[in-house]
Amino acid sequence: MNGALETSYPKPSASTGLMLWQVTNSWQREIRATLAPFDLTHVQFVLLAVLTTMDNETIVTQRDLSERAATDPMMTSQVLRALEKKKLVERPPHPTDRRARTLKATSDGVALVNQANAAVETADRVYFATLGDKVQSFTDCLAELSAASGTAGKSATTDS
Repeated sequence: MNGALETSYPKPSASTGLMLWQVTNSWQREIRATLAPFDLTHVQFVLLAVLTTMDNETIVTQRDLSERAATDPMMTSQVLRALEKKKLVERPPHPTDRRARTLKATSDGVALVNQANAAVETADRVYFATLGDKVQSFTDCLAELSAASGTAGKSATTDS
């Protein structure tokens, strides 16, 4: 063997996985830059946004949020502590389970996540504008992959 990569692809850009990885990294850089003025990491933003959508539910636990956001439960716990220190989330005791805590976005948290979300949605529109009228088709393809992997409608971000 002479050290050359053995591959079925004629060139790197023919690899769907490599292209998805490169685009994901590029998009995440954009989102990190977009969220920096709000002092939120990507995963903090996702968890706060998902929690805000769940606020109409009577009791939301860390497990509920972790499942809905498709995030690791231990990482979710760490991020929630950081959001609580920033006074963006409250974690009062659960009314019936002494081991659990309930979750609620504070009014400051809701205001901040709504501002950040507007910026993220603008960043998304700008980033994906290159696709023109193919954006919806691309989104549909991503949704199909997400459904096949069991993460449909869930976020899979893992940064902290």
